[in-house]
Amino acid sequence: MSSDVAMQNREQALALLKADAEKILQLIKVQMDNLTMPQCPLYEEVLDTQMFGLSREIDFAVRLNLISEESGKEIMENLERQLSALHEAFQAQKSSNT
Repeated sequence: MSSDVAMQNREQALALLKADAEKILQLIKVQMDNLTMPQCPLYEEVLDTQMFGLSREIDFAVRLNLISEESGKEIMENLERQLSALHEAFQAQKSSNT
């Protein structure tokens, strides 16, 4: 029975971390669409703060053995790829508007 609970805890931790990564992506999308450009210090500060917070959450979950280190790296790398693609799309849109 306790291994079932442990598995549920691991699945829940992974789902929560992925949801937090998605929230960061959505926050940055909104910021890029409505507030500032990626070169703006506010954008960079929000992104750095959010990414640091997520990395600490992941580190905590890894230390509790709720997720593997590889899963944590995968979450961060996936978010970084999505943010990079978003940034490139923003730059392409900006270039086409000028």
